[in-house]
Formats: sequence, C-alpha cells, structure tokens
Amino acid sequence: MTSAYDFSFTTLQGQPYPLRALEGRPLLVVNTASKCGFTPQYKGLEAVWREFAPKGLVVIGIPCNDFGGQEPGNAAEIEQFCEVNYGVSFPMMSKVHVKGAEAHPFFTWASGQGGFFSRPRWNFYKYLINKQGQLEDWFSSKTAPDSAKLKAAIQRTL
Repeated sequence: MTSAYDFSFTTLQGQPYPLRALEGRPLLVVNTASKCGFTPQYKGLEAVWREFAPKGLVVIGIPCNDFGGQEPGNAAEIEQFCEVNYGVSFPMMSKVHVKGAEAHPFFTWASGQGGFFSRPRWNFYKYLINKQGQLEDWFSSKTAPDSAKLKAAIQRTL
C-alpha cells in the first residue's frame, strides 16, 4: 500500500467505503469513541466538515474500542449517539482496531508514514491526508479539530 486511497472501510450501515473513490480529495481520518473525555470533539469535527467539505475535504470518523473500552456500542448505537448528540453528518465507519496486531491496515500504514509518535495512543487521533493520498500531518487527541493549527494544515491541503 502506497497511498491512503489504497484502503477501504465499511460504513456504519454495512456498505463498503473504498477511499479510492475519494482520490484527489484531502481526508481527515479520526479514530473516535462515544464515552471518552475527548468525545465533544465530534462537535469540532462536524464544524470542520461543514466548513471545508465544499472545498473538497472529507472527514471520516472511525470508531474504536481500543482505549479504555470507550466505544462499547454497536453500529446502530454509535450512529444514533453521533446524530442525536452532535449532529454528525460526515461519514462514519464501522468500529475497527487502530493498534496492535488486529489494527486496520490504514492505521498501520499511517503510523508507518508518521513515525513512532503518530501511532494512536488514545481516541481522537487525527490523520490529515493530502490530495496525493499521502500523510500530510497527524494530530494527537489534545489537538481540537477546530484549532487554528489543524485548520491551517487543512487549508494547505486544499
């Protein structure tokens, strides 16, 4: 795999979601959780989605239960939680692992591109993919989605 566009996920509704279909568009891929101290970042992710989607950015939420068991829900519960509590309209994928031997290949690839410290260490790690499908930058859980730092990086990818 040489590009983020080589990977595929499955939506919360069980449909294939090949990133190849988004080729040429920048992506913000985020591992999410519903019962985390960073969960309110869904609001910022939705704001980023609404601001930058018209310019081509695709925000993709990928639930995981790898950190503190903070995403215990099934697909229907996750979808309802995101819609009801945060009005999430950006694409949400089915729950996957983001670390260890069972990690989804995207996260293994992104961590390899970004180096040791880019490995997800908690929920709401953010991976910014440029229009060529390469990792542009990554941001830890502590970086808010609507922070000036992340928004400036997004602007550079557009």
